[in-house]
Amino acid sequence: MSFFAEKRREVMLHIESYMLDMMDTYLKPIDTNWQPSDFLPDSTSETFFQDIKLLRENADGLSYDLVAVLIGDTITEEALPTYESWLTMVDGITKNEQGGWMKWVRHWTAEENRHGDLLNRYLYLSGRVDMRQMEISTQYLIADGFDIGTGHDPYRNFVYTSFQELATNISHRRVASMAKKDGDALLSKMCGVIASDEARHAKAYKDFMAKIFEVDPNEAMIAFEDMMRKKIVMPAHFLREMGLKIGQTFGHFTDAAQRLGVYTAVDYVEIMQQLIEEWKLESMRDLNEAGEKARDYIMALPNRLLRVAERMKTPTMDYKFSWIHS
Repeated sequence: MSFFAEKRREVMLHIESYMLDMMDTYLKPIDTNWQPSDFLPDSTSETFFQDIKLLRENADGLSYDLVAVLIGDTITEEALPTYESWLTMVDGITKNEQGGWMKWVRHWTAEENRHGDLLNRYLYLSGRVDMRQMEISTQYLIADGFDIGTGHDPYRNFVYTSFQELATNISHRRVASMAKKDGDALLSKMCGVIASDEARHAKAYKDFMAKIFEVDPNEAMIAFEDMMRKKIVMPAHFLREMGLKIGQTFGHFTDAAQRLGVYTAVDYVEIMQQLIEEWKLESMRDLNEAGEKARDYIMALPNRLLRVAERMKTPTMDYKFSWIHS
C-alpha cells in the first residue's frame, strides 16, 4: 500500500470512530421519525376519496415549472441505490457492517429513502404527472450510473456530499415556499420536512470534512480545489427522458429551476463561500506549497464565478417534458 493510500486509510479510521459517536446527532430515531404515510391521504379512512380530491385540486394550482422541478427532484431522490453503492466503494474504509462508515451509509440511505417515497406518492395522486414516463427516467438514472469526478477518494466524496446536501436543502426549501404561495399547503409541508433532513445531513458531511482538514489539511485542500475545478455535477445532470441522451433533459430541468429561482448559479457560489467559511480555509496554517496554491485558487473562485453568474440571462420556457400531462 502506498504512503498516500495508507494515510487516507488512517484518516478514515479516525473519521469512522467520530461517525459512530455522533450518528445520533445527525440522524433521527427510526421509531419516532416521520414517515410518508404521516402526510398523505389514509386509504383506511372514510374521507380517503375526499382527501385525494382536495390534494388534486391544490396540485392543479402549481405552475408548470414547479411541477417539472418537483419531478426532477423526486427522480433524483429515488436514485438512492446508485448513491449507496457509490459510497460503499470509497477507498480506505472498513467493510465491517457495524463499522462507522458502513453503518452511516445504511442509516443515511434509510432516512433519505423516505424522500422519494413521499414525493412519488404525492405526484401519483396529484394527477399532473405521466407516471410511466417519470418511472422510465428513474430507471434510466439508476441503470446509467454516474461519474461525479470523485473517483473512490473519500476526501473528494465528502466535499461532494457536503455541497450536494446543501444544494438539495435549498431546492426543497424553495419548492416548499413556492408551493405555499401557489396554495398547496400539503406539498409545502412535505418539502419543508425533507429540507430539514437535508440540512442535518449537510451538517454531518461538513463536519466529517472538517475533521479531515484537522488531520490532513494539505490533501483535504487539494481535494477541495480539484472538485471546484471540475465543478460539482449534480446527480440530476444524468437525467434523461425516453428517447433522449444523458444531459439533454438536465438542461431543460435547470432552465426551469433558474426561471423559478429554486436553484441558481448564484446559489452555487454561495454554497462554495459557506464551505470556505465553515472549514476556516483562510486562517488554516501549516500548509505546504501545493496546499497554499490550492487555497489561493479556492479563495479567488467565488468572486470570479459570481461575476459570471450575474451576467447569465434567465432562460425562456420553450420545452415540454414528457413527464407532465399537457
